[in-house]
Amino acid sequence: QVHLVESGGGLVQPGSSLRLSCAASGFTFSTVVMGWFRQAPGKEREFLGGISRGGASAVYADSVNGRFALSRDNAKNTVYLQLNSLKPEDTAVYYCARTRDVDIPRSIANYDYWGQGTRVTVSS
Repeated sequence: QVHLVESGGGLVQPGSSLRLSCAASGFTFSTVVMGWFRQAPGKEREFLGGISRGGASAVYADSVNGRFALSRDNAKNTVYLQLNSLKPEDTAVYYCARTRDVDIPRSIANYDYWGQGTRVTVSS
């Protein structure tokens, strides 16, 4: 059974950094592309970035490019999202998700399993 469990969220001040983790189980982690999304209150879920199966390449949404970074450790079945220079508008629930696509899709519809999310609140 596929499980994705995010962790690492919390309450931080503007300008801070956080590293979110997503631990995967129930499938061969190294064979799938992983993505990160977020959903702010009253807004639709948005794509943040995705990382290739081996971790050599990643793509990012324009809104976070340069501030957020994805990485993965296939030996630990974990994908990470490093959040830097956080702003109040980054407040949201952050989700990791799995896709069977070979490329890194940006559409929610291309991802078949999701974690429960971890909440990030950026406030002074």
